[in-house]
Amino acid sequence: MNIIEVESYEEMSEKASELFIQKVRNNPNAKLGLATGSTPLGTYKRMIADYKKNGTSYKNVTTVNLDEYVGLSKKHPSSYRYYMNERFYHHLNLKQENAHVPDGTALDLTIECERYESLIDQLGGLDIQLLGIGQNGHIGFNEPGTSFDSLTHVVELTENTREVNGRFFQNREEVPTKAITMGIASILKSKRIVLLISGKEKSQALHRLLNEDVTENFPASALKKHPNFTLIYDKEAWKGV
Repeated sequence: MNIIEVESYEEMSEKASELFIQKVRNNPNAKLGLATGSTPLGTYKRMIADYKKNGTSYKNVTTVNLDEYVGLSKKHPSSYRYYMNERFYHHLNLKQENAHVPDGTALDLTIECERYESLIDQLGGLDIQLLGIGQNGHIGFNEPGTSFDSLTHVVELTENTREVNGRFFQNREEVPTKAITMGIASILKSKRIVLLISGKEKSQALHRLLNEDVTENFPASALKKHPNFTLIYDKEAWKGV
């Protein structure tokens, strides 16, 4: 595990963006694993700024997102496809057909999960995967107790996760109860994993990751088994450790 401590969220975002930009420059056909939420936003902004200033091309890049809510169309403003379109995809020369997010409106969710896992395998795994972490250690929507052998699957969202994500919806009742998520084994197929932890509300999660044993009760601990895992955290997250 490669651990990088930085002063601020801004520096964390800069470090992460450098890793992804370098990957794309070194490999124009790179396969990038991406995440949503508030943590990756600074990374995406810096990647977009680099594209506009330096012309780093995403023409032949493929992106694969971690998850999507069940029941939300790609045009729903709280869907992860919409999030990625507005905050990343549409600001680059990335081809839409190369930007993959699970289809939360699929008629057969089991088949959709199998299709998505097959996509990851057909790509040969992702070159680099970006992750955030939940306060309870979840990665993607893999909650505590999820098997480390899990592949892309449908998950029932916990009340805590729905409450935390409620800020992205007009009211709590609108938050979906299910999501499609890459499984932990799916994530571990990536050649490199970059986990970002920022803010004092994530300090307990950081403490557990650094100090506790690998256990399915804390999903992010599975990352410690990966041969190329980089953890970047800011001092705000460290203060409570």
